[in-house]
Amino acid sequence: MKQAIPSGECSRRSFLTSVAAISIALSMPRSSAMGAAHGASARGESTEPWIGYSVGRNDLPTGQFDNWRTQRARVVKADGTNDRAIGEALIENENSWTQFAGWSPDGAQAIVLSLWEDPLNAAWEREQRTFRMTEGWMVDCCLVDLETGAIDNLTEVERVSIYNTGLFFLPDGSGFGFTPLIDGISVPFVMDRDGRNKRDVSGRTRGFAYGFSASPDGELIAYHENYQLVISKADGSDKRTIETGHPFNFAPAWSPDGQHLLFVSGEHYDCHPHIVDRAGNDLRKIADRGGYRGVVERLKHPDFHSESSDLPVWSRDGRSIFFTALVRDRVELMRASLDGKVSQLSDSAAGVRHYHPSPSPDGTQILFGSDRDGTMRLFVADLDGDNAIPITDVPPDSCAMHGFWRPGSIDGE
Repeated sequence: MKQAIPSGECSRRSFLTSVAAISIALSMPRSSAMGAAHGASARGESTEPWIGYSVGRNDLPTGQFDNWRTQRARVVKADGTNDRAIGEALIENENSWTQFAGWSPDGAQAIVLSLWEDPLNAAWEREQRTFRMTEGWMVDCCLVDLETGAIDNLTEVERVSIYNTGLFFLPDGSGFGFTPLIDGISVPFVMDRDGRNKRDVSGRTRGFAYGFSASPDGELIAYHENYQLVISKADGSDKRTIETGHPFNFAPAWSPDGQHLLFVSGEHYDCHPHIVDRAGNDLRKIADRGGYRGVVERLKHPDFHSESSDLPVWSRDGRSIFFTALVRDRVELMRASLDGKVSQLSDSAAGVRHYHPSPSPDGTQILFGSDRDGTMRLFVADLDGDNAIPITDVPPDSCAMHGFWRPGSIDGE
C-alpha cells in the first residue's frame, strides 16, 4: 500500500496532496444541503470549501526517504480552520507515509496514495542516486470516505504492480485510470469501479508513460510517452504521437471543455506552457517561464531528484492558464490568456518561491504554495493574487505541498 512523491519533471524516475456534516450534506438535495450549510454557519462553523494537501518534514539531513516517511495527507478549510489528517490507518509503521492526490468528482472521497519503502532499498537508491521501483516499494491508490473514514484500496485488487500512482475517475463513471509500473515501465491502465478488470490502454508499447488523463467527454486519453505527447481513443486505439519539434513534452492536461491540452514543452529544465487542440493540431506557446527550471526543491538538504514538478494549470473557464516563472531571482505567480497576454500576480522579496497554483472550483480564488514567510506553506488569495492568507500552520521544520480544492463544495452548489 504505498510510492514516492512525484519528484521533478526532468527525470525518468521523477513521476515520482465538521467533515461528516458536509459529506452528509453532499448527498442531500440542493435545498437540504444549503440548509445544512446555513445550520453550520449558525453554529459558528466555517462553511469554506475544503482543500486537501500533504505535509511533512523537510529539514532532516539524512536524505529524502527520512523526510518522506514523515509525510501525511491532510484536509483543511480554505480559511485555515478544521485542519486534520486523513487516511491515518494507512500508516502501518515508521516506513509508511501518505500523500494527498485528489478528490472524487462529487467531493465525497479523497484520493490518497499509500506508500511504503524498505529502508534497505532507500539506502541503495541514495547510494546509487537513482530510484529502484521494481523492488522494495509498495505504493497504492486509495479512496478515503470523508464521512466514515472507510478506505478502499483499489490497486491492491487483482494487483498488477507494487507501484501504482495517478488514480483518476473516468468521466463516464465506469471506473478509474491509473499508472502502474510494469517491469519498471510506467504504463497507462484502466479498471472497473471495484478495482477489477485492470487493462493496459497504451497500445502495448514499452514507452515510459506519465500524465495519463481522460478528456471530459471520456472519448480520448492523453499522456506523454518517452516525453512525447500521445493522444488516443479511450480504449488505447487510434494512438497518435503529436509532433512538437521538442525532445521534452510533459504532463498534458485537458481544458475544462475538452478542446485543448496544456503541457510544458521544450528541453529538460527549459520548457514552457504550450497548448494543442484536441486533434493534436495548432501548437501554440502560451508563455515563457523566464529561465525557471520548472521544479521546486522541498528539502533544506537537497537529495537526488528531491524536487517536485511545478506545472501550469487551466483557469476554471479555460480562457487562461496559471503558472510560475522566474522574475529576477524569485519565482512568481503568473497568469496568461490563450493569446499570450501575461500578468504577474505576486511581487515578492528576493529569493521567494511560489509553486503549485490551483484555482478554486468557483474560479474566484487561487491556492498556491510559497515560502514568502520563510516556511513552505499553502496560501489562498483572490484570483489576482491579492488578500493572500496562509491556510496551513506548518512548523519551520516542515513543508506543505500539492494542494487540491474539493469539488462541489456545498456553499458553492
